[in-house]
Parts: sequence; C-alpha cells; structure tokens
Amino acid sequence: MDKNTFTGLFLIMLILVGSFYLTKPSEADINKEKQRIHLDSLKKSGVIKTTITPKVDSVVKKATVLIDSAVLKSPFGAATAGTEQLVTIENDNLRVKVSTHGGRIQSVELKKYKTFDKKPLILFEGEQNHLGLTFTAAGKKINTNDLYFKPSAKSLNVSGKDSSSITFRLNYSAAQYIDFVYSLSAKANKLHLDLKLTGLDNIVEKGNLLNLNWQASVLKTERDMTMERQYSTVYYKNTDDDVDFLNPAKDEEKEITDKKIQWVSFQQHFFSSVLIYKNGFSKSALHVSTDTASRTETKQMLANLQLPVTSNAIYPLEFYFGPNEFKTLKAEGYNLDKQINMGWGPLKYINRYAVLVVFDFLKQFNWNYGIVILALTVLLKLILSPLTYKSYLSMAKMRILKPEMDEIKAKVGEENATQLQQEYMKLYKKAGVNPLGGCLPMLLQMPIVFAFLRFFPALFELRGESFLWMHDLSTYDDVIKFGFNVPFLGSYLSLMCLLMTISTFIYTYFNNQVSGATGQMKYIGYITPIMFIVFLNKYPSGLNYYYFLANMLTFAQQYLIRLMVDDKKIHAQIQENKKKPEDSKTKKKSGFADKMEQYMRQQQLPAKKK
Repeated sequence: MDKNTFTGLFLIMLILVGSFYLTKPSEADINKEKQRIHLDSLKKSGVIKTTITPKVDSVVKKATVLIDSAVLKSPFGAATAGTEQLVTIENDNLRVKVSTHGGRIQSVELKKYKTFDKKPLILFEGEQNHLGLTFTAAGKKINTNDLYFKPSAKSLNVSGKDSSSITFRLNYSAAQYIDFVYSLSAKANKLHLDLKLTGLDNIVEKGNLLNLNWQASVLKTERDMTMERQYSTVYYKNTDDDVDFLNPAKDEEKEITDKKIQWVSFQQHFFSSVLIYKNGFSKSALHVSTDTASRTETKQMLANLQLPVTSNAIYPLEFYFGPNEFKTLKAEGYNLDKQINMGWGPLKYINRYAVLVVFDFLKQFNWNYGIVILALTVLLKLILSPLTYKSYLSMAKMRILKPEMDEIKAKVGEENATQLQQEYMKLYKKAGVNPLGGCLPMLLQMPIVFAFLRFFPALFELRGESFLWMHDLSTYDDVIKFGFNVPFLGSYLSLMCLLMTISTFIYTYFNNQVSGATGQMKYIGYITPIMFIVFLNKYPSGLNYYYFLANMLTFAQQYLIRLMVDDKKIHAQIQENKKKPEDSKTKKKSGFADKMEQYMRQQQLPAKKK
C-alpha cells in the first residue's frame, strides 16, 4: 500500500468516527424516544386511544389531557408510568434490592459468602427477574410487574433490632391498594413478604384466582458451570411432605394440580432461593431451562402459583436465601433439608443417617476438612474390616485351589465349558470353598462406594476449603493444565484424580495376585481405572481424595491380613475338608451352589442325548 492510499483511508476513517459522534443523539433525545415507545405500547394494549390531529400547540395539550384521563380511568392507570428506583433491604446475612417497578426482588446478595473467584455472591440480579401478581380487574388483565409501586422508605438496614419492615404500595385509590410488605430480622436468611389486598372486592373480579409469578435467572457462583448446572433445578414440596424436583439434565415443565405446594425452591449447586407459603398454593406450574450459550447464568427458573381471592386478603409468604447446608436447612423448618439430593434408594439413607452423622461428629473437632475426610475413611475401613478379611480369605482359598483347577481344565478340556464348570463345583464342594466368597463382601461394600459419589458433591462444608495443593475440595484441582482440549478429559487433568487412578491400578494388580486371576479376568479389572479418570476428572477433589485414601488403607489392611493368614494352613484345611465324607460335612451346601449344580446337570442332558 502506497503513502497516498494509506493517507486516504486514514482520512475516511476519521470522517466516519467524527460523523458518528457528531450525529449521536443527546440524552434528552434518548429519553424522549423511550417515552414515545412507552406510549406506543400503551396504545397497542388499548389503554390509550388517540386520533391523528394537526400539530398545533393547543391541540397537542388537549390530546395530552385526554391521554392522561384515559390512563387514570383504567385499573391502576396512574401506576403505568413512573421512574424505577431500587430500595435496599439488608441485615447481617442478606442484601436484597427491591425495585419500585413491580415491587419485585431485583437482586439478592449473600453477604457472608463469595463466589469461586472471590466476588460478591449474588444469587440473581437484573430486570429478567420477576415477582408479581396477575389478575383480572374491570375486564382488563393486570400484571403488577408492569406497574410502579411507592416505597415507604428509601432503604432498610436491620441491625440490633428484632425485625423491621418496609412497604411498597400500588394505589388504585386512597382506600384501595395492594401492599408488598417486606420484613427482615437482624440475623436471618429469611425475608418475609406479606401480600395485602385492601378494598379491592369490587375491582378484582370475583371467581378468579390470584396468580403469583416468580421468575429468576440464577447466576453462576461456582467454578465448574457444567457441574453447577448438573446440580441446579427446581424443587418443591407439597402439603403431604413429599419433595420432588424437575429433571436437572434437560428443560422441563410440570403442572401440579392434585395437591397444594407448600414451597418452591430455585436450587443452585450450593445455594437456594426458596418461596414458602404455609397454607399451600392451590395450583402450580413449574419450569426450568438452560441457556447453554450463557456463561454467567446457570439456569432460568419459573413458578406460576395460584392463590384464592378473598376479601381484604393477606398472604404471608417467606423467602429463604442461603446455603444448601443440611443443618441450616433443617433448622429453618418445612423440611427444606430434603432438597439436598444424597442419592436414590438405599444410597440416600446411607448418606443421611450414617455418613452424615459421622461427618458432623468429626467436624466438631475443628480439623482441616482434609483431616476430617481421612478420619472418616479410617473409621469406615475399620467398620468394614471383617468384610475385607473375609474377602481376602476367600480369594486366598481360590488361589490355593488354582493348581487343582488347572489339572481339571487339562483333563476335561476348555471346549466343554458346562462339564468343566460342573467339575469345578464338585471341587469347591469337597474343599469347602465358596467361589463367590471373595465377591460378596466386595458387593456389600459397593453401595457405600456409590453413596460417596453423591455425598461429596452435595456437601456444602467442603466449598472453598483447601488441603495440600487442592484450593477447593468441592471442585476439581486442575494442577495439570494442557492448554488445549483432550477428548473425554478437557483442558486439564486433576492431580488427585490421577493419584486415585494410579492407586486403583496398583490395587487391581495386588488383587489379581491374591486371587490368582488369569486370562481375561486378569485384565478386566484394569478397565475400571481408565473409566475412573475419564468420569471423575471433573468431580470434586474431595471425592477423589477419599477414593485415594480408601485404596491406600485397603493396601495396609491386606498387608496386615497377609501377615496373619498362613497359606500352608489354608491348604492343609482344604485337604482335610476333602478327606471328610459327604454326610459328615458340617457346612451345608449353599442355595446358590445347589442351583448352579442343577443347572450344570441340565445343560449336560442335551449333550448326552446327542
């Protein structure tokens, strides 16, 4: 590019930039355009009806009077225009901003907590969050979210007092109005809201239901958006104390018409916004959706709730804004603690009535949570040590029988699998060995392994707690960063997940040595660690730390058991059992072994007929 061309392009750019700033509308023009758009919307809705008139000052003034008169005569017409103000209500725990536009909660901040990146923790914020009543008045549909309320004060800071309140009033007339009364205690996570309808018997059409619409776009507060979305959804409880939730894995909408709903919770991973009505909402429609393109909003949640219209009605509501901590939710009442998902079926009861009880006991010592997890793992391994011993002993017996099983295989041949298994069963019976003796104790421990898979991700206490190189035990530790995406792993590798996987490989190796596994069985166990590193890489480092500790303690247990168990004595006992006559066996044949033997015989019958 030559000098003249460059100079020309530069001058054109200056002209374009200059014209942009010179022709930019003033602030007054912008406000005038906003007012025009607002009036247009009123016209389209039928509130304002005008005709085209000549642009003469006197005529314009008359038209303005007519417009104002039409607005004032419509239900709550005087409240259709106004200026939005934000009124702050706060105490030691909460900072709530309420907008005069709709009298709605515009944002909620939890003052005692921070986001993962140490910013103020705000549950939701912005104009997209609504809390309003919809009903029919004088033949027109009214939505209080579109109207302007008048607050009784500019702010409310509660400290050292029992409770204070602030009223947002929506006037129909001097004696007819709707009040949103917000009250707050000095140290509480609950915000009270009394909805009061005064003198509106002849305005609100009878036979209609009052609809309460609550909508919020909950904000990201944790490090991993994927995991946070996985644990965020709408929970609800009916008046029969049944707690249910919408599917967190997809967009879902649900209507509840057969039972009253006592509370609805917009639940995030570690925090919740709960709306409570003790008497129960008549009908409810709940919705949850995910905007996958958003990097700031976890999910969008909506609850349409119905209230009966009564004379001078007062509806006492409560909001809980706080952590999903089991003890805190339980203390708030209404069975709010049931929204903490600790697994399905027996896993839930293991976590709630066993693991959580032990965990709460250990955390009373004020240890680092890494030490608490270590103590929890040690206690659990001590409780399960009889099963571990029995499993090791059974595998040792199978290992000692391995040479005799190889002789049977050489004699019968691998091609006749049915007869081979039948001969094995005879050997097990003579030797007094249960082939499943090593598997059953391990299977009994599996529910506990899976229970922890739900326990640690739901545990609020681990949030923000550090141990060793792990800065937050409630999320992954991305010590190893790739700088690019690796299929099935992502852009990082959790160091604790890697250590857990290595320990699982070593555990599998020693397990094979104890059991004497060969062939395909020898290598099947190595598939599990590979699955672990893919599946658990994004899970909390506290969970991987527990699995790592469990493996290491199992090594220690097996080493001690190996010192106590003498293979020669086991072999001698097996040979002694084989010498005993069948009727002198003190140990009865198990139902499983009996069924297996019958099955083998039935499988052989067709072969003999051929």
